[in-house]
Amino acid sequence: MRNDVRELRAGKGLSQGDLGRELGVSRQTVNAIEQGRYDPSLPLAIRIARYFGTTVEEVFHVD
Repeated sequence: MRNDVRELRAGKGLSQGDLGRELGVSRQTVNAIEQGRYDPSLPLAIRIARYFGTTVEEVFHVD
């Protein structure tokens, strides 16, 4: 599944560690999500979308 997490994070000037702290996950988890190696749970996907003020569907794209 593709996602726009990296672009959204960079747009706010955040490091992966910064975003991880905001979401309650590790920097490695943020990296894995951005690389498409890990699909987040639904609660985490919702937290990500809410943090960026958007919807889950606008952040995550099914290929």
